[in-house]
Amino acid sequence: MINSVVLVGRAGQDPDMKYFESGKVKTSFSIAVNRWDSKSKAEVTDWFNIELWDKSAEVAGEYVKKGKLVAIEGKLAASKWKDNTGADRERFFIRATNLRLLGSRDS
Repeated sequence: MINSVVLVGRAGQDPDMKYFESGKVKTSFSIAVNRWDSKSKAEVTDWFNIELWDKSAEVAGEYVKKGKLVAIEGKLAASKWKDNTGADRERFFIRATNLRLLGSRDS
């Protein structure tokens, strides 16, 4: 089986960086990816939550800004927990293994 995701889109907000006592760094942000919907005959936007760790997280935190065009390679991951009411919750996100900054330095 293969779990591989490649996305090219624009950052939806400036990244959120978190530093842990272990020395690890996690950066998260969302990206907007446009696609053509043949039923509505219009372009639609899909949003993806991105999570990067360690050196890639530091690079993202420094260089990714809202609106910046980026390419992401990684895998689809899920996080499961119980909310305040005890209900099971789940969210899906992209655990990125590679980040590429696209466009010019000024864009």
